Amino acid sequence: MVKDKDPREGNGNSPAAMDAGLASIAAEQKIAELETQLQEANQRALRAGAELENYRKRTQREMADERRYAVLPLVRDLLTVLDNLNRAIEATKDGRHESGLLEGVKMVAAQFEAVLKQHGCTPIETVGQQFDPNQHQAIAQEPSDQYPAGTVTRAAQIGYKLHDRVVRPAQVFVSTGPA
Repeated sequence: MVKDKDPREGNGNSPAAMDAGLASIAAEQKIAELETQLQEANQRALRAGAELENYRKRTQREMADERRYAVLPLVRDLLTVLDNLNRAIEATKDGRHESGLLEGVKMVAAQFEAVLKQHGCTPIETVGQQFDPNQHQAIAQEPSDQYPAGTVTRAAQIGYKLHDRVVRPAQVFVSTGPA
């Protein structure tokens, strides 16, 4: 005698098999979701690391610039002293003052200029140079047979740079060309 099969078991689609198949599909979907989340988390971590590295480099550059130009206010103040020393030298050129005073002031001015140069503060070139509004401040124009138009003919006040930045522009007279 042949035993009748349970219709639920006849084609392998028993409730237990169906439940196991659904559970397997759900597990695979969950694994796929977790893998996607893991990839996204890895990408976020890589971006965050790159942003942190860029921030660190930018901060280092900014700190280096701050250190390099930290003495800028001091240099500006010292330049006024140098100007006064140079004026004293000019005032003694008429010969009414003792030469000892003149020599002493010249030595102090030379020493002062050497200290400025040691710290990266140098005078801006003027006479004979093409006028550069980034480095020169034109206070007047004058005709000149010696210099072409747009060239600095003389300086009224020396300008200075600290490394590559202008501390104070040179005040200059600019040629308009031959009279």
